[in-house]
Formats: sequence, C-alpha cells, structure tokens
Amino acid sequence: MSSTPVPIVIATRESRLALWQAEYVKSLLEERGHAVTLLGMTTRGDQILDRSLSKVGGKGLFVKELEVALEQGHADIAVHSLKDVPMDLPEGFALACVMEREDPRDAFVSNRFAHLADLPQGALVGTSSLRRVALLRALRPDLKIEPLRGNLDTRLRKLDEGHYDAIVLAAAGLKRLGLAARIRATFEPGQMLPSAGQGALGIEVRSDRSDLIAALSPLAHKPTWMAVAAERAVSRAMGGSCSMPLAAHATWSGTDLTIQAAWGEPDETVTVQPLVRAELTRHVGDLSRATALGEQVAALLCEGGARSLRPGAH
Repeated sequence: MSSTPVPIVIATRESRLALWQAEYVKSLLEERGHAVTLLGMTTRGDQILDRSLSKVGGKGLFVKELEVALEQGHADIAVHSLKDVPMDLPEGFALACVMEREDPRDAFVSNRFAHLADLPQGALVGTSSLRRVALLRALRPDLKIEPLRGNLDTRLRKLDEGHYDAIVLAAAGLKRLGLAARIRATFEPGQMLPSAGQGALGIEVRSDRSDLIAALSPLAHKPTWMAVAAERAVSRAMGGSCSMPLAAHATWSGTDLTIQAAWGEPDETVTVQPLVRAELTRHVGDLSRATALGEQVAALLCEGGARSLRPGAH
C-alpha cells in the first residue's frame, strides 16, 4: 500500500537500545519520503531501578509516558520492544505495525563461564524477569538468582563489576547494539522458552490516525505479526504481566503455526515451582486465527493446572 508522505514524530525512551530502535524505524520511514524526528522521553520504568517490575506496576511503566505524548499530539508514533507492551492497549490506541523479528531467544552472558551448565553450584545469576527465574530454576535449581534492573549497558556493567557470575538477557537487544560478542551461549526455546513478543518491534499510534497506519503498513511483517498475536493472546488470556512467570513462543512451518507456552507459579514463597507446559499446531492465515490459537493454548495451560490471573477467567 502506498501512502502520501507525512511528517512523523517518534516518541521513544532514551536508553541506547530504545534510541537504536527508533532510529531504525526513522531510517525506514525516511527511505519512503517521510520527514521524521525523534522525541526522547524518560519513563517511570527507566526511573525505578531498585525494585523488580512485578512489584512496581509491570510492563506499562515503559509505555505510559509515550502514550501520553501521542494522546496530547506531541508525537505521532511510539516504537516499542513488543515484549514491553501490555497485552491490552488503552482505548484509543492501536498497534499499527509489527516488524520482522530479530532473534527471539534468551542469551547467557558471562565473563567466566561459557554455558549455564558450567556454572558452579550456588552461582549468582542476574535477571529482571520472573519468566526467566522460573525457567532457570527448572534448569538449575541449585543456582542463586537475584534481580537485575537497568538498561542493557547498566546490566552489562554490573556483570563486569563482578556483582554476578552470569546474567540472562534478550539476544535481540545485544545483537541490535552490536554486542553479539558478549553472548556466550543462546538458550534454545526447548531450554528456555521466550517471552511473548520477544525480539519483535511494535509501533503504536492513536487508533484514529489512519494516515499513519497507511504510512506504516510497508514496514509490517505479517508472519511475525501473526506469530506474536498468538503469543500475546496466550498472555492476555492468562492475565499475563510482569507478575506472572509466563512464556509463549510461536514458530512457522509453511502455513502451520506452532505455539509453545509455559506457566510458572507466581507465588515466590513456593520452593518447588513445577512448570505447566502446552503446545498446539494449527493452520493460520490471519490475525484472528492466530489469536484464537493462542487462546486455545492458554486453555490447555489452565487444564494442566495453571491459574489465570485475568478477572473472570477460570
């Protein structure tokens, strides 16, 4: 779909990775004739670094200020790491575009050890994600796992200063910033299932901006969009947020989409936290079928013993 060039202001967080993502989208739009500028902003998620996201409001802390800028007309679009975007957008906002996915896997980063298996008993691993905590415990219950907040550079600096024996990060962010050499090993999804939307970029707009939706359509990657729609549907049905250890990852084989999901007990006082897993494969040709597939997988998780936190869900 061709669109008339329009001036576009991109609202973005000011971390190095967020700015890279915004600059990337800016360059693609400029290639198509649009005049693009960036509006850098600091979000609550960037300011609160002494507590885990699950205790201070979850994913929405990274997008709220950007949405206010869209609502007030200070910016036209916001570029997000899709795994940071709440499953239900506020009324009046829409996900206008999902771009082709970078590597969705988690990365093992350490200065002294090549693999998770090489860590000695009781080694200290840093991660900010309850999902990663639950999956790491399933792989290595002997490890000590502690919270790790801050942007990518901050997390790497804490590792380099010796606060942790290893940390786990999204491979996509490291690769986008040219830091792939820091990755000692990547976890295959069979070992550590990624978060819904991990590795994908989503572009948010006000839902009444049909001009922007048209301008962004050439940037969309439909296979990625359908895959993450299925993943996000699992999370939405489960009431997924930063307060729930939940993984959902979809992969294509021809026109068949396979989605795997894993749920962990969110009660941190429970010592033994068995994972509930589910998997389904279906022919998927559009977003509605992808969403339905995700909802079916969520139902399988609940049948297996997972507890949905969504109001009114069983």
